[in-house]
Amino acid sequence: MKFLIIIPVHNEEKNISFCLKSLEYQTFSDFDMILVNDGSTDRTQEKIEQFVSGSSIRQKIKVIRLGKSGHEPGAKVVRTFNTGLQAADLTQYDVICKFDADIIFPENYLEQLNDAYETQPKAGMVSGIVKIKKEVLDYSKAFDFTNSKMQWKFEDISSRNHVRGPIKSYRKKCFEDMQGLRPVLGWDNIDVLLARMHGWEIITIKNLWVKHLRPTAYQYKNQRAEKLGQYFYNIGLNVPLMLVSALKASWKNRSVKDFCTIVRSFLKQNHPIVLSEEEIHYIRRSRTDDLLRKLKRKTS
Repeated sequence: MKFLIIIPVHNEEKNISFCLKSLEYQTFSDFDMILVNDGSTDRTQEKIEQFVSGSSIRQKIKVIRLGKSGHEPGAKVVRTFNTGLQAADLTQYDVICKFDADIIFPENYLEQLNDAYETQPKAGMVSGIVKIKKEVLDYSKAFDFTNSKMQWKFEDISSRNHVRGPIKSYRKKCFEDMQGLRPVLGWDNIDVLLARMHGWEIITIKNLWVKHLRPTAYQYKNQRAEKLGQYFYNIGLNVPLMLVSALKASWKNRSVKDFCTIVRSFLKQNHPIVLSEEEIHYIRRSRTDDLLRKLKRKTS
């Protein structure tokens, strides 16, 4: 299978070289790469050019440089990714990857993804899991994956069964069935829902992990409740489902404030929803079924 890797990049001068070298070292080599520099104001472009000029895979790499753009959580990264997508002939590829520029991949990462797609015909999305630093990173061991417990721990902001935003990969047919990525906050959950809607399986390879050098989710930790309200709106929840979902999310922290923030954030949204009626219906039904299953387990 042939892979297309698209990497949106913004102000990653400290990390981009590690990411690119880890892809250069891959045991699976049937891929092309598009780097989309989204208005970086540091030395990112210089680092990219240095790598490409001396790389053994420079013939596989295309670089696109964009001007400065505004901050749009969720939407911006998808639009940057789509710019790269539009620069490729998708008929040449079987798998489409959206990777972040602050990830270090083990050398067998693409090989294991390829094996999963080859052996599991219903695999629509595949990834490893994401780990973050436990302590100051020893850069001399940046590409050493032999001991996962020394400096690295699982980034537990989502389930181990979830294909995380920094390491997305899609079988092309699945990607086409989903009609691509939606440029809104929560795109990296919406894609999973839509893949399942079209009968595809989501696979995470638990013993395959990547190093996340600059986790961004923690930047929004204090805004989590506000963004959950936006997310519930973006996936088309009705008010009853939103209230139940908000209660469930805020119950973890026993926070009335979080509940009120989620509800207030949801109610103030008024932008068009990027999902079709059919997609909204599926998501509502799916969430209702999940809630009922969990309630049944707790009461049985």
